[in-house]
Amino acid sequence: MTRKIVVIRNYSFTYEGSRKPAIRDVNLEIEEGEIVVIAGASGSGKSTLLRSLNGLIPHVYKGKYRGEVWVDGMLVKETPTYILATKVGFVFQNPENQIFMFTVERDVAFGLENLGFPRDEMIKRVEWALDLLGLKKLRKRAPHELSDGQKQRVAIAGAIVLKPKLLVLDEPTSLLDPETAYDVVGLVKELNESLGLTVILVEHRLELVSSIATRLIVINEGRIVGNDKPERVLSDVNLRKVGLSPPPIVDLQVELRKRGITIDPIALDIDEFLRELDKVGK
Repeated sequence: MTRKIVVIRNYSFTYEGSRKPAIRDVNLEIEEGEIVVIAGASGSGKSTLLRSLNGLIPHVYKGKYRGEVWVDGMLVKETPTYILATKVGFVFQNPENQIFMFTVERDVAFGLENLGFPRDEMIKRVEWALDLLGLKKLRKRAPHELSDGQKQRVAIAGAIVLKPKLLVLDEPTSLLDPETAYDVVGLVKELNESLGLTVILVEHRLELVSSIATRLIVINEGRIVGNDKPERVLSDVNLRKVGLSPPPIVDLQVELRKRGITIDPIALDIDEFLRELDKVGK
């Protein structure tokens, strides 16, 4: 039976010094093994929702907190951040915000050192993470010598070395060129499949991630306005009204519908689209 790893009940949060809630009346459940994409315009509440999962809210960011957020059976507001760090791996938008040691392997080991893991266990886990992320040849390199894509891999390695159940990524492709961005998205999918990791991914380039997502959540002004399979949300939610651009392949299918050619459900990648279009032609 699938287990719920995230449960959010009637949750609202207003940052200290602000009058307007950043998140309001959110109810959400996420099951183990899902890849959930969260999308919304700048300031919609996406980052606030992520910070609420790893304990930055309310333990670091203070404010008015109402409702409950549970992760892996733990009530976040009552759980220390060092415990949450072993359950929730967090990757920031800019990898340089979490890469600051002299070598790649020291960066990957940082979280383990910080939490006082035994040396033998640290060595084992660092080797495992470096191998999994394809970083063994770069282990002695200084982070500033790496490409943006390699830096993002190091940041992900540093998050998963603690073997969390939930991996949270805040716009991990925003600083990457399209080819490298696709590589990172592919890596996230591989980690989900090989480790059984639940993934929550904030991303505005929906064409990159819609095809790997089990669910797409759209947030507008702190509220969830879409929460379903990506093909359903992309069909039912007017994304432009909430400051988002639909993937070009979705726009194409909307135009085809106007001409009497309907692919249902909407295809999310080009191969799927061509297969379904061929069926319509027959």
